Amino acid sequence: MRILLLSPPTISAIKTVIGTTGPPLGLAYLASMVRDEHDVRIVDSLAEDYDYEDVERVIRKFNPDIVGISSTTSMMPDAYVVAEMAKRYNENVKVVMGGPHVTFVPDRTFKECPYIDFIVRGEGEVTFKELVNALERNEDPSNILGLSINRGGKVKNNPPRPLIKDIDAIPMPSYDLLPMEKYQAGGVRFGTVITSRGCPFNCIFCSSSLQFGKRWRGHSDSRVIEELKLLHEKYRIREIEFLDDEFTLNRPRAVRIAKRIREEGLDISWSASSRVDTFTDEIAQAMEKGGCHTVYFGIESGSQKTLNFIGKKITLEQSIVAVKKAKSHKLNALGAFIIGFPDETKEDVEKTIKFSKKVGVDYAQFTIATPYPGTRLWEYALTKKLILTFNWRKYTTLDPVMKLKNFTSQQIVKMLQKAYLSFYVRPSYLIKDLILRKGFIFKRAILGAVKMLRFIVKGG
Repeated sequence: MRILLLSPPTISAIKTVIGTTGPPLGLAYLASMVRDEHDVRIVDSLAEDYDYEDVERVIRKFNPDIVGISSTTSMMPDAYVVAEMAKRYNENVKVVMGGPHVTFVPDRTFKECPYIDFIVRGEGEVTFKELVNALERNEDPSNILGLSINRGGKVKNNPPRPLIKDIDAIPMPSYDLLPMEKYQAGGVRFGTVITSRGCPFNCIFCSSSLQFGKRWRGHSDSRVIEELKLLHEKYRIREIEFLDDEFTLNRPRAVRIAKRIREEGLDISWSASSRVDTFTDEIAQAMEKGGCHTVYFGIESGSQKTLNFIGKKITLEQSIVAVKKAKSHKLNALGAFIIGFPDETKEDVEKTIKFSKKVGVDYAQFTIATPYPGTRLWEYALTKKLILTFNWRKYTTLDPVMKLKNFTSQQIVKMLQKAYLSFYVRPSYLIKDLILRKGFIFKRAILGAVKMLRFIVKGG
């Protein structure tokens, strides 16, 4: 069978700001599951700057039997256009969709776009492979776990599929089907790697633990190194971003991987995420020696009241301590902050803006609390009737989509702008940057922040 896997054309705040985007690893994993028996092609519309006409041209030329679309929430309208396009060209083509959004709202998705035939929910590799096999043999897919089926207005949601226990059993992503030369920033080629799945925590704004389970599952050290070597040696990748929700959850493993990178002589630099309460001096030292330059901390808020509401289960002091550990081992610290939770007061948001400067991070990312389907915040907002719009394009974390108790939509956007300006445009920060880094942050981060502000003001 001919299988076309694609990420639809869309507008991306990330690409607008930094000029590039990351590889769609989910599609690359799916391709590896079926490519031995089928003709598979991946289209990354964002990386290749494809518009709808380009995608239509690919569909006509490739003439697929199956079109698989992966989409985040804000990309859903674009995914719907592609689904309709595929059916318009060939009414017999099977359109399959996957990703975090459709996993949690399959019924709504089928209603919004009747051109979709199947939804692969949750961890999709095995479900997708079983579906492809069933379609090839003209078998009934009714009993495939993790699959939702559109039956002409009626939806059949099959039981969920158990999580894959040994994720080393999943083949390596099909990097060779991606436009790897397109993924670069500042002339440096970069790659993304997922070394583990699952998160035992339950933050109100995150659906990861529901998508990939609460049980953490990690690749073996050797498998991680094998993937890194492939990216470095075959694709000349020099920069790696580990996309794990919690790279440092298994502390001994994080240390071992960092040491192995150094021992193997891999000439790469990299970044990874950590909770502030799992970050130790031992990990920081190993990461720095292994080539890590930046650790991404989900600090989220400067208000303990807000931290308690979102279920982060950390304290402000833990964030301060973690950032100090990173800095003491010459690692850059990037702090992620979220404003605009339903009951937050102006004082709470001001505390977050103030804390972003006090905590000592080198870079700060600010976003507006967004109730993505599947999250506890989504259920909370639905129950309290706080959802302002179901226009998925607005679900960018830069546009307000929730009714807030103490802010209008315009006011919370103004606070987002204030957060960026307050953090990056301050004399002490600029002077330190000019002296220690010769203006590196000014040239990169501040110009990026300016672009971000323009994007926010324009509303995407």
